[in-house]
Amino acid sequence: MSKRVSFLVAGVQKGGTTALFDYLNDHPDLALPAIKEAHFFDDEGAVDWTAPDYRPYHALFAGREQAQWGEATPIYTYWPNSLERIARYNPDMRLILIFRDPVARAWSHWKMEYARGAETRPFSWAIREGRARVADDPSAPGHHRVFSYVERGFYGAQVERLLSLFPRQQVLFLASHELRATPALILGRVCDFLNAAPLANINSRESHVARNIDYGQNITVSDIDYLKYIYSLDTEKFRNETGISFRNERLLS
Repeated sequence: MSKRVSFLVAGVQKGGTTALFDYLNDHPDLALPAIKEAHFFDDEGAVDWTAPDYRPYHALFAGREQAQWGEATPIYTYWPNSLERIARYNPDMRLILIFRDPVARAWSHWKMEYARGAETRPFSWAIREGRARVADDPSAPGHHRVFSYVERGFYGAQVERLLSLFPRQQVLFLASHELRATPALILGRVCDFLNAAPLANINSRESHVARNIDYGQNITVSDIDYLKYIYSLDTEKFRNETGISFRNERLLS
């Protein structure tokens, strides 16, 4: 195997990965797939992980052999074995992780699934009793692609696992509110990290904004306090590892 994918936007869902993907897609020296989220390293069906065939993955970048290959699949940081598979594929991989306040992330995630019709239960139930559903995915017990509103927000544990597999200098930690507020500054950091020329003519953008529909409810003070309590120790670990503190997003209307 010669040329490989050299960078990944590997997390987190509802954290600004689509906007970052769209920005990087404008860079002439970076090659990204036509569609965001290749979902290669979290594939539990088509790929034989005892002897993986990387040719279908590399075919996503056909015709762009001179550019630096990268892709954005935010579940990689959360899904079991994804990071280990990435490390075996390319131990020199550079990983970009963009984080959002975990309470706001959970609420945004629920709204996305509700709007899609994948979720029919109220948010308050989903983050409490509904967490039992996370154990129901046979391909990854204790994880779930849809109902993991709470579980995906334990960033400290995810970062700890990541740094056990990759040296810190190969990882860039970002905050989503900073990408929204100062895109040129954050994209400058990303380009430096990838040893790429700075992006020119950056126009601020928002991607995958929540659909304007009737969700039947809003997040409550009780929900916010409950999630903050659940995340409290992990958030402290995350802050110590990354130096990132979250700006409180307005969730109550």
